Amino acid sequence: MDCGEGFPCLRATLGDPMEFGAPYFQDTSNDGDAPAAAAAVADDAHLLGFSDEILLHILSHVPSIDLILNVRRTCRKLAALCLDKSLTHTVLLQKDYEASEDKVKRLVTEIGREVQQLSMAGCYWLSGSTVEHVARCRGLVKVNLSGCHLTSLRLSKLLSALQRLRSLAIDVSPGFDASQLSGECKATLSRVRELKQTLYTPSYGVVPCCTSLEKLLLYFEILDRTREGAVLSGQLMVGQSNVPRYQHLRVFYARLAPGYINQEVVRLYLAVLSDRTPENLHAFLISVPGSFAESGATKNLLESMARNVALDALQLPKSWLNGSALLQHMKFSSPFYFSFSRCALSGGHLIRRVIDSGRDLRSLAGLNLSGCAHCLAPDSLLRKAEDDIDSGILETLVAACGNLRHLNLSAAHHHSPEGPGRHLCQLLARLCHLRSLSLPVCAVADSAPRADRAPVQPATHAVPRGFGKKVRIGVPSGPDPFSGQAGPLPSSVFWSLLKSVPFLDRLELIGSNFSSAMPRNEPAIRNSLPPCGRAQSVGDSEVAAIGQLAFLRHLTLAQLPSILTGSGLVSIGLQCQQLQSLSLAHLGTMGKVAYMSALTDMLKHCRRLKDLREGVREVVPPEPGTSSSSPVAVSVPGL
Repeated sequence: MDCGEGFPCLRATLGDPMEFGAPYFQDTSNDGDAPAAAAAVADDAHLLGFSDEILLHILSHVPSIDLILNVRRTCRKLAALCLDKSLTHTVLLQKDYEASEDKVKRLVTEIGREVQQLSMAGCYWLSGSTVEHVARCRGLVKVNLSGCHLTSLRLSKLLSALQRLRSLAIDVSPGFDASQLSGECKATLSRVRELKQTLYTPSYGVVPCCTSLEKLLLYFEILDRTREGAVLSGQLMVGQSNVPRYQHLRVFYARLAPGYINQEVVRLYLAVLSDRTPENLHAFLISVPGSFAESGATKNLLESMARNVALDALQLPKSWLNGSALLQHMKFSSPFYFSFSRCALSGGHLIRRVIDSGRDLRSLAGLNLSGCAHCLAPDSLLRKAEDDIDSGILETLVAACGNLRHLNLSAAHHHSPEGPGRHLCQLLARLCHLRSLSLPVCAVADSAPRADRAPVQPATHAVPRGFGKKVRIGVPSGPDPFSGQAGPLPSSVFWSLLKSVPFLDRLELIGSNFSSAMPRNEPAIRNSLPPCGRAQSVGDSEVAAIGQLAFLRHLTLAQLPSILTGSGLVSIGLQCQQLQSLSLAHLGTMGKVAYMSALTDMLKHCRRLKDLREGVREVVPPEPGTSSSSPVAVSVPGL
């Protein structure tokens, strides 16, 4: 089809929807060297005048269904480019709500042989018969079917056709029967190396068939009761208990939803590991909300791991680490991730058992100390959570883990002592490789408030003046608020910290009553720590400092009571043009929402924002019988 016969509407994922007419898709490849044609091209630039490399990059942002079913039919040049292997190698359909059953079938029919990686995660609206069409993609190496409706028989038929499959993600729902899997299906599963399995019923799922597993991710979402109210049992069927010895396993990860039955089932998985711990195991992570008592089998497993394996990543339930000398006996080769979330880990223990134990931590990329109230303080039975941290402990940690990229210190009070160079922000500024950072609000306060000190006034240079006015792109409306010409350079420690980590991609600044969403394998538990008085000195000027982060994509601000007008939000909107996700909750004093005007102005500049989550207090008058301080959450996905 030539361009003149019609054109589709291309959805640009990095901007507003755009419609391209025939002049933009006009094929100029055969125009010759006529001067008139050259002049026309010079006067009126055409999309197809770009090189193939640039066009392929542009087309890579177009959803696969639009690419194959619409864009490909506009002209001959795009018809060829849309079938390039770089575009058909991977197809992502997750949460693409325009992916109807008919479109998915047509897509699979046209490029099924070329697809090697396919994700249909969360496509719950597709029927089992439509998902079964994936069997036509016989070259698939990786497929994600989490959230899709599949019976045991359909799964068997599907996997029987995918002989090259090496990575699989599925759900195991009530009614799953492993005995219905065919021999061809089991042969495919025997070659799978990576398995992500979400359990909604007590079962081993397809794990017994995956004898070559190197990476096993288990998500336990089993309810304690059925829909009819009957209590479920965590005892698995005898026919399902033939679990292999995981001799090739390198990564084991389990995330549990609340409920005793999830703990019962995961113990059965761990019991197999305790019999013979895989020698190549290098990552062992278990994420459990609440308490998870250590059993004899789990104790044997940990002792076996301490003797036989050298780990690179470790996350255990807090009850397994509290009061235990396990960390001191664990061996680590080139550790890249540690999580001690909510553990009763003091700074002395952190130094002795992790840092000063002869381990080289320069390879450590991620460290989660969320909820560890005493991890930066010396051993003391009389210490309170609000007392100052020991800067020496933090300095030792920063020196040993100088290549950290992800750090979580939230859900605790980390108050810096007085003195030059001893503030938490000043020490963290040495971690120049940071890409994600989560801090409690009180940790960024300059110093402890004193009665003889005047209240801190918001810096006039921190926020662009006249934020309520429209901004003309390309026309300077005044001095650059960050250039220093309108006033002295900011001197707050938080401002200096963010200046030292310019490539920060994700930032959380949250109060003590909010739980961090970073990293994703951390269970969500409501904090019980009281609000912090030192957080009262953190306001609009500190929020404006975030505007320095030109590469910021994800931002969370929660429980900042000293937000007055929200003027710092406008600075973020103007400067952080890569922002994709924004989460706000409880900004300002209770019952007063004075930042809405600034937020509205901010959103005008957030061209790439996809997710906006806002939790405020008393947005509307409370209904009878409800609390006036109940949070109202607003979620706008795909903004």
